[in-house]
Amino acid sequence: MTVTTPQPRITVPAQTPQPRPRIRDAAEDTGWLELTEAVREAGQYPTRAEAERITRIVLSALGGHVTGDERVALAQALPREAGRVIASQIPATHPLTAREFVDFVATRIEGATPATARWDVSSVLSVLATRIGEPLTTRVLSELPPGYALLFGRAELAAMA
Repeated sequence: MTVTTPQPRITVPAQTPQPRPRIRDAAEDTGWLELTEAVREAGQYPTRAEAERITRIVLSALGGHVTGDERVALAQALPREAGRVIASQIPATHPLTAREFVDFVATRIEGATPATARWDVSSVLSVLATRIGEPLTTRVLSELPPGYALLFGRAELAAMA
């Protein structure tokens, strides 16, 4: 007859998978940092964090107003993070005039007035125009109502009749 002595049970905890740190593309970070640093300089913001906040607000507002191929091209021409901000927006149901656009952005920035919002919008969009180049800026402006050219740092010429 065989006798077995009960052994204490040892519970081995299950291995919980450790979350993998997200390896960020250095070029992605560099492009976003360069963009927000250019906005910080253009808008004379005291910190890069402030410039980044303003950049996100303006790009998200713009993302809803640029549609179709121009929206795709714009998102692709920008650093990945900026492109995501543009592309993640639901298209607006009706286009805003440049003044309405500035007023809309003002509602999204705490303590903003129409004048400070115009400064913020122009700071971001003029840097954007420099980064994406003349041909794409022209295409984007062709999708927007008249009045946006000044926000992009361009003169808006009236058509001669």
